[in-house]
Amino acid sequence: MLDIKQIRKDPQWAKDKLASRGVTAQQIDEVVELDSKRREILVETENLKAQRNEVSQKIAQAKRNKEDASSQIKSMQDVSAQIKDLDNQLNDVDEKMNYILVRLPNFPDDSVPVGPDESFNEEVKKWGDIRKFDFEPKAHFEIGEELGILDFERAAKVSGSRFVYYVGLGARLERAVYSFMLDQHAQEGYKEMITPYLVNNDSMFGTSQFPKFTEDVYTVLNEEDPLTLIPTAEVPLTNFYRGEILDEDQLPQKFTALSPSFRSEAGSAGRDTRGLIRMHQFNKVEMVKFTTPESSYDELEKMTRNAENILEKLNLPYHRIVLASGDASFSAAKTYDLEVWLPAQDMYREISSCSDCIDFQARRAQIRYRDSDGKVKLLHTLNGSGLAVGRTVAAILENYQNEDGSVTIPEALVPYMGGVTKITK
Repeated sequence: MLDIKQIRKDPQWAKDKLASRGVTAQQIDEVVELDSKRREILVETENLKAQRNEVSQKIAQAKRNKEDASSQIKSMQDVSAQIKDLDNQLNDVDEKMNYILVRLPNFPDDSVPVGPDESFNEEVKKWGDIRKFDFEPKAHFEIGEELGILDFERAAKVSGSRFVYYVGLGARLERAVYSFMLDQHAQEGYKEMITPYLVNNDSMFGTSQFPKFTEDVYTVLNEEDPLTLIPTAEVPLTNFYRGEILDEDQLPQKFTALSPSFRSEAGSAGRDTRGLIRMHQFNKVEMVKFTTPESSYDELEKMTRNAENILEKLNLPYHRIVLASGDASFSAAKTYDLEVWLPAQDMYREISSCSDCIDFQARRAQIRYRDSDGKVKLLHTLNGSGLAVGRTVAAILENYQNEDGSVTIPEALVPYMGGVTKITK
């Protein structure tokens, strides 16, 4: 959530910053007007409370002197009624202001290209040699189905579209991929976690999925205690310290976790309807960091390199792009996307997003730290995919396919595959 003080200080700056993120000037004007009204009510309330205290003292004095205090009592009752009315007004203003604030995206960092959509994204790095095939490369889902290691048809029978069974060596490959990823991140200093897969509304609010993106998730309906299937392990990992105050010498902290991710993919009809690219359920290895504001962007660079390291050790060509202000996620101040090369599509496709949310999530979740001077401040949160497992499997199947239909196992994964070097029919 944005800091209202920052908006109040320079509304025009806030309008300019958020214009490419779909926020209208009217929204900023409205929240500034409500903030001004709120502060006026608070001042008036404090004045009336001071007046009530003064009258209370006069009533007490009159009673001690055995004097008639009926007029003072009537006056205090009138003041109390005014305070109650102002409190109701304040609650109404707070509700209207918070309704807007929790739906405003983060301010983009100055280093981010300004633009409303992905056409303004900028490539900042390219790695790896794109393989030239002597045959027409097949899509990963064709390869997987022909090898009998992916079964989309039976998954559709059991669950519906955009689900899959990994079968035999397909399941072994998926497990090998995420085990390799977790081991790499552990070596890089990330603490491995196994998280809950169901979280409460406060957790979804803390990482900014709620209230804006309620249509994108699966919620288990329970009137007393509604729970949501996590769209990413970012949610339980970031909320691990929700409502807590850390000491500065505890930072940075780095977590990693494998989890299933559940997404309704609302509004994505017709996009990647076949294969592992856009699923309702998929595995992902997540990275989350808690840092001081001073080290925040340095840690983003390190996190992005941690994700790139996986692709490089698997020898999968990729490029890194910095997302334009209008294409970045709701909570991010800056996002790098890593896109892996898929031969059958003849293009790069996203396999990781690494984002610095600065204090946006920390303000919502009240995650703070105490600095060396004893001052309590909001820390910064970062998150990144390290990597999306299904998309990594798809990239391996396509980039390592052979003309006879077999798939060679990347060298780094052979130990995780029990020595298997090739998947054949």
